[in-house]
Amino acid sequence: MVRLYSGPSIMSSVEKNGEGSLGRILKGLGEYPLGFGGASISGEGAGYGFGDISQSDSIDLLNYVYDRGLRIFDSAPIYGFGESEIRLGMAFKKIREKVFLISKSGVSWHSSKRVNMTNDPKETEKMLHESLKRFDTDYIDLYMIHWPDKRVDIRQTMEVLARAKAQGKIKHIGLCNSNSEEFKLASEVESVEVFQSELNVFERNSLEETIPLAVKEDLSFMSWGTLDKGILTGRVHKERSFDKSDCRSWAPWWKSFNKDKRYELMDKINPLLEQWELSPISLALGFNLSHSHVDSLLCGGRSIKQWDGLIEGLKNLPSVEQLSTIEKIIHES
Repeated sequence: MVRLYSGPSIMSSVEKNGEGSLGRILKGLGEYPLGFGGASISGEGAGYGFGDISQSDSIDLLNYVYDRGLRIFDSAPIYGFGESEIRLGMAFKKIREKVFLISKSGVSWHSSKRVNMTNDPKETEKMLHESLKRFDTDYIDLYMIHWPDKRVDIRQTMEVLARAKAQGKIKHIGLCNSNSEEFKLASEVESVEVFQSELNVFERNSLEETIPLAVKEDLSFMSWGTLDKGILTGRVHKERSFDKSDCRSWAPWWKSFNKDKRYELMDKINPLLEQWELSPISLALGFNLSHSHVDSLLCGGRSIKQWDGLIEGLKNLPSVEQLSTIEKIIHES
């Protein structure tokens, strides 16, 4: 049994084999292995975001989850075209040293708001300084390269981040949505401490390469997409409609994949969860936490009620046997 933080142990039934460096860095900073996904408060800023939420409501929510014990707050410039970072900076200006802020480079945009994906070193440096300004801070705790870019040698990008780290502008460096080859090259320039990739009951590519690499290299792993955009909680279903500012209303990646299959699987899984007196949230969190070096789960709760549910879900996680039963249902379907 591994305790990730100095607060009360929440790993009630799911055993883990190890924790990565980020888990050790954050010991004592928070009570739960949860991180706040900043795309949830991008609001009407659009870009990669999940619906309308005002600036004042966003700040109130951030203050609430901080009071409840969260200390990890993840963002990126594309979340609301900068709005998420601005709101995080406003919320935590007076307690900056008490929170762990994360941002990324690699996904910017043109004046027309057309997305531009590049790890060009000049763009990386520009994006870093713009994020520092939006956060209204002198440093970012963890700065990540958002996506691989086949057109750019990642070592050139890492040189920018290595200089920024030496200057104290960033404290730690990570790779998001990356792979072993990118990690190997990046590590030639500066230490990579964290991987961040999608992981949930239905999206498991990270289990094939990234998480085994995190275990081998003793890195930390942060999961995004922990709740599968709401499918795992039941908030997203066939009849669900989305705000114009919610990327699920227009994004090709959302419209193109077969969600019906996942809805059908949840219809089979939910009766079992009720029988076990487990919530779908507990399943989502417990599945991710059952894997070694998965130290932090990024979740996009957009209300006090949703965050209360996430924290409550940590109190009663599925057992190994229950997870095995769920696995069987998924693999047989």
